[in-house]
Amino acid sequence: RYRCISIVTHEERYALEIVRQAALGLERDMWIWSASQGVREGLLAGGPSVAETDTAAAGLANLAGTKPGSICVSLDLADHLKSGKALRILRDMIDSFGKTGITLVMIDSGGNLPDVIKSYVRPFEISFPGEKELYEIIRATLQRIHRKTPIEVGISQKGLDTIVRNLRGLTRRQAVRIITDTVVADQRFDDDDINVVIASKRRMIQRGGLLEFIKTPLDLSEIGGMKRLKRWLNQRRDAFTSDAAEFGLQAPRGVLMLGVQGAGKSLCAKAIATAWHQPLLRLDPGSLYASFIGESERNLRDALRQTETMSPVILWIDEIEKAFASAASRSADGGLSQRMFGTLLTWLQEREAPVFVVATANDIGALPPELLRKGRFDEIFFIDLPEPGVRMEIFAIHLKKRGRDPAEFDLDALADAAEGHSGSEIEQAVISALHEAYSDKTDLGTKRILTALETSPPLSVTMAESVQCLRSWAKGRCVPAD
Repeated sequence: RYRCISIVTHEERYALEIVRQAALGLERDMWIWSASQGVREGLLAGGPSVAETDTAAAGLANLAGTKPGSICVSLDLADHLKSGKALRILRDMIDSFGKTGITLVMIDSGGNLPDVIKSYVRPFEISFPGEKELYEIIRATLQRIHRKTPIEVGISQKGLDTIVRNLRGLTRRQAVRIITDTVVADQRFDDDDINVVIASKRRMIQRGGLLEFIKTPLDLSEIGGMKRLKRWLNQRRDAFTSDAAEFGLQAPRGVLMLGVQGAGKSLCAKAIATAWHQPLLRLDPGSLYASFIGESERNLRDALRQTETMSPVILWIDEIEKAFASAASRSADGGLSQRMFGTLLTWLQEREAPVFVVATANDIGALPPELLRKGRFDEIFFIDLPEPGVRMEIFAIHLKKRGRDPAEFDLDALADAAEGHSGSEIEQAVISALHEAYSDKTDLGTKRILTALETSPPLSVTMAESVQCLRSWAKGRCVPAD
């Protein structure tokens, strides 16, 4: 049995209520310490504080002397343990728990416990609310608002179910805030609020800075080539359904797409989400790193946990080698990159939630080899520079997108001139030619695009050695996308 429990959460009020209910059920005394109020009785709201207990050292000393068997709670104690005296009192307090029967619950919104304490502490995570709890949160929020002001509730059951699904992955406080803001805006709660809730959730998730909702108007048909990859994806389009599970299929786990810059890896990630009718979340690994010890690892765990709660979903990790390359190179970051990479590997291997991971990489040499083992991803695809037929297809796609008829252009000549160009470079050539044509007050023609191609050497020329190295590595190790 653990006498010292650590809860890291932004839902302090909810965590306190969990502890309060446990204390009531066990018929234990409960005491709470915070730097703002000192030590106070925890079961009765508004009780007086114990004098001169606002410092961590004084507060812990007071808690250590409470009635045997008491449940003591500290709020944001981790930020106050830099004091040698407070840390010493806490260590003595933990050593005495066996005799006193006191339990200490440390609730922190951030910070990090000293290493000397961690081995005595049982970490406890507060999960995101499930669908059953979200229905109750909506009901209670509507009742609370209605007690203050008349509101009209006309939402259908299907609409309510959709809103509940879209609230997954949010904290209880965030869900209450979204429903409150949505209803108060027009004194109504109906099917018209579905898009309002979705937009509010996207803004709230992105304010957190760890995950980003990506709009995905792109379809697989708008990407030239990659026939083998497209076929693989289309075969797994419905693999998340209950029918697929009954047939004996497991939900697909993900793909790693390797290729030169501009080959279409990012476009493909967006198109998968559209084709599979799944939301797309982008994890920006750079946003995970923080200055406080332990905070970066916690950010990664929180992002992955939030992703699982919102499943089924597609998680896109773009240029994964830039995020975790240090894990392969023994960098001087105190082992942080290796620890974070280990957390990601464990999650990739063991997750059970239907999260399809799309990871893209430009430089395989910077990736730790552990990432490439079977089981992390269903398949590793190599996206090479497009062949002549695919280049024609790419030109046609981008010309159509800009209101031009591809039949009016010499696609064969364009494809020949674009040898060694990536899909992104072909698009930029079309855009550059459009600018030239608009500036000269003439229409776009084949000659202008040919000129744009000639004046901008492709990456396959400027970085020929690295492109060839990438191709050599992928041969026999990856499945060609085309």
